[in-house]
This record gives sequence, C-alpha cells and structure tokens, in this order.
Amino acid sequence: MDLLSDILELLKLKGTFYFRTSFNPPWGVLVPAFENVSRFHFVHRGRCWLRVEGVEEPLLLEQGDLAIITHGAQHSMRDHPDRPLKTVDQVVSDAGFTGEGALVVGEQGSGYETQLVCGHFAFDRDATHPLIEELPPYLHIKDFGESSTLWLESTLKLIGAEAGRANLGGDLIALKLTEIIFTQAIRAYLTGDGQRQLVFKGVVDQHIGRSLAELHRNPAEAWTLDAMARNAGLSRTAFAMRFHELMGMTPIQYLTAWRMQIARRNLVETDASIYQVAEQSGYHSEAAFGRVFKRHFNTAPATYRRLQRPDGQVA
Repeated sequence: MDLLSDILELLKLKGTFYFRTSFNPPWGVLVPAFENVSRFHFVHRGRCWLRVEGVEEPLLLEQGDLAIITHGAQHSMRDHPDRPLKTVDQVVSDAGFTGEGALVVGEQGSGYETQLVCGHFAFDRDATHPLIEELPPYLHIKDFGESSTLWLESTLKLIGAEAGRANLGGDLIALKLTEIIFTQAIRAYLTGDGQRQLVFKGVVDQHIGRSLAELHRNPAEAWTLDAMARNAGLSRTAFAMRFHELMGMTPIQYLTAWRMQIARRNLVETDASIYQVAEQSGYHSEAAFGRVFKRHFNTAPATYRRLQRPDGQVA
C-alpha cells in the first residue's frame, strides 16, 4: 500500500453524504464546528461565498469548485458576503427538509440558484497524523478541464447527478463516491501547493519519502537512526537534519507516533492480547509499550480498549 493510502486507511476515513441544495437568493448558512471531521462543499451549479473561522478573507466559490474545510472549523456560505446568516439547523427546519430530494431555500426560478453537494469525511477518535494536522484551514480545488483534476470533476459531477434523487441506489452511489474525494484532494494538494508546506515537503522528498514508505511497510522492525539513514541514502547526520527540517519532528518521534496509531487501531479492532499489540507495534516489552501508549493517549492500553469497546465488540 502506498504511503498516503496507508495513512488514510489507518485513520479510518469515512465519507458521509449530507444533501444536495437549491439555494435561491437571499440566503446565508452558518455551519458549526465539529471535531474529527473535514467538511466538503461542491458547487454543482451557481456560485457562493465561503468564510472559514480564523481566515480573514472570504472565498468565492464558482460552479465546479470544491472546498474542503479540513479541520471541521465553523464556516458560513451565502450568496453575498454581507448576507445575514441562519444556522444550518434553522435552515433545514424552515425548509421542512426531510432528507429526501434537495434542500430548497427560497423560491426556485426567482433568482440566481446555487446548487451544492455537501458532506463530510470522518476520522476515528484519537486518529491523527502530521499530514492531516498540517493541512491548511481549507482546500480549494478549482479550474477543472484538461488538467490533473479532471478525475475530480467527473466524480463530483456524478455525485451531483445522483445525490438526493429518486434513482434506485443513487444515494448509496453518492455516499461511496464521497469516500474517495478526500484522498484525491490530498493527492492534488501534494502535487501542488502542498510541496511547499511542512510534512508534505517530507512526503514528496526523494530521500525522506523513501524512508517514510519503508517505516510504514515495516513499522515493527527494530529501527535505528542508522538504519533509517541507510534506507534514505543519506548519512546519519544529514538524514536526521533533513527529516527534522521537512517533517517538523525527529525520525524517532515520527516512528513512535505512527506505532501508537497502529496500536490504537489494533486495540479497538482486534482481540489480540496486549502483548501481541505491543509486538505488532514494534515493542518486545509489554511494560515499555504501556508506558509509551499511556504517554500518548493518557490511559493504559487495557483501559483504552475497555473505554472504546464498552460492549466488548470488535469495531
């Protein structure tokens, strides 16, 4: 499995389709903040203004644009930058939306209609990775056509055509398609603006990227700094300095954090013993593993498993 797929698979990325909208002026919607999600809005038709909390300037979204609110921040969307806002719950209630068809606001045909496809990408609780943490507040993907984003245009157009309609299986098709959008968007970001950002520079770097890929292929190996450096094709000193410069942490810090994510998943999703989980995470001492795990998640492995699986069921 490639590096990006490995990271997103461990974080248990799941797409959730919300609804398709038909917004007719005047309109303004305030979307609250939410943890462990990245929200997305695709402009299937028309245009609108997006403002993300913590970002000074509003963003104009044109037809065919995709915006991903990467860290689930509060944000607003409206037909004019100064339009008054209603919460999304108010909008849904006022429209009498039942979850079927489109969410219609205002009189259709009375003005400039904006059709949106909205949803989110959810991550497991406690699932984290520097690549996700270092994403900007939002990703804006635009200018579809004969570019590398042609795949995304086709995917989102299909979602817009299926979402909320009466076609048999249409909602399921839209739901499943949303699960690939985040991966595609991150891949586009990695090959564009992301190459200048911390962590992303490391992922695409010839030497550090090679080292990361090998760590992910064999996380339980008894890695040393010398072994990592040889794998990267650099001297020990050059590797350590380059890794820290591009990733914002030491190689050992990265390896430890990744191993803890593997341990978290195995505790929740399998019935392996604590010792087996420790070995799968690269630790041959259950006590040493327990200390590191507690430092990361503020609870012992057995307690963490019990809290995450109160009914005793494997996720």
